[in-house]
Amino acid sequence: MEVLKQIFISIAEYLSQFGYLGIFIGMTLESACIPIPSEIILPLGGYLVYKGIGNIFSMSLVATLGGYAGSVIAYLIGYYGGRPFILKYGKYFFISKHDFERAEKFFHKRGEITIFISRLLPVIRTFISLPAGIARMNFVKFSVYTILGSFPWSLVFVYLGKKLGDNWRTIEEHLKGLDYFILAVLIIAILGYVIIKLTRSKKRVDIE
Repeated sequence: MEVLKQIFISIAEYLSQFGYLGIFIGMTLESACIPIPSEIILPLGGYLVYKGIGNIFSMSLVATLGGYAGSVIAYLIGYYGGRPFILKYGKYFFISKHDFERAEKFFHKRGEITIFISRLLPVIRTFISLPAGIARMNFVKFSVYTILGSFPWSLVFVYLGKKLGDNWRTIEEHLKGLDYFILAVLIIAILGYVIIKLTRSKKRVDIE
């Protein structure tokens, strides 16, 4: 695992030689389902700000746009390639046509919040655009919520990279417990959503 981390850091450091463009390319790769962790690319972007290249806002914006570009690539792959593949071969992976249609309906109905939340979650954020494309989620909504979810993530990690300065590689030590915190927030949000839906359904039944 440590070897893999060092490989990712080496790739990110190479890309950083190109400044904004390097961060843009790195984030494009990450969001196109090539798992170069944004948790490495973005702090490195913050380190570039620390060294005098741009500012936190502009670096976060470039990273967000790079992430969006990669997300569009993954979305289009899912839209044009993944859908026919699943419809034809999904049964071999225990994905029935009925399951696929349910997933489509889910993305059409709940795709916005799914994309937004997923862009704030480690690992999931890298791959969420692919199923969105397969389900043929509305592209405009996909774009809006991808950007809205990506910018806060970029801003936080770029800021941390700038604050850490020359120690940006130690960011993992400063993020211990973050995954659990995000998971807890997500569970609370889901429970809140379910409770609201149940309450509204009960009110409708009472009215009828």
